[in-house]
Amino acid sequence: MNNILLLKKYAISYLSKYNSSKGNLERVLKNKIRKMLLEKKEKFTLYNSISSIITDLESKKFINDSAYADSKIYNFSLQGKSKKFVKSYLIQKYIEKDLIDETINNFELVNPDWEKESAEIFVRKYRLKPKDINNKEKNLAKMARAGFNYNISKKILGYD
Repeated sequence: MNNILLLKKYAISYLSKYNSSKGNLERVLKNKIRKMLLEKKEKFTLYNSISSIITDLESKKFINDSAYADSKIYNFSLQGKSKKFVKSYLIQKYIEKDLIDETINNFELVNPDWEKESAEIFVRKYRLKPKDINNKEKNLAKMARAGFNYNISKKILGYD
């Protein structure tokens, strides 16, 4: 029982430092249990207690996947990241695909041109020269690797 309290304390400590999703916190807690020097029975009880710890933290509003996804989409849009990058990042953090699509659609309702603005930030950030015919292929390839749509990339770089 004492180890469950230690695990919950660790989860709260982690959440005080980092914003996290439920799935990511579960992964972090499992890694913590794996590193603990305990018997298999004790580790098994700790693994079983993870879901109750997460639901308790969720009921006390320490974890909210929707708010986490909203904040990440907003931050990444300001950093010059593409919609594909945002989706893949949120999937890596164990956010449900339905929730990801819903939050991106809500964000697009408020900011309809966010991906275009994000592409402009990307171009400024990586010092790509618009209308540079000599490096057209390189610039388009760099934008494609970043996850931007071909049409948006052409429009931002002035290759229309």
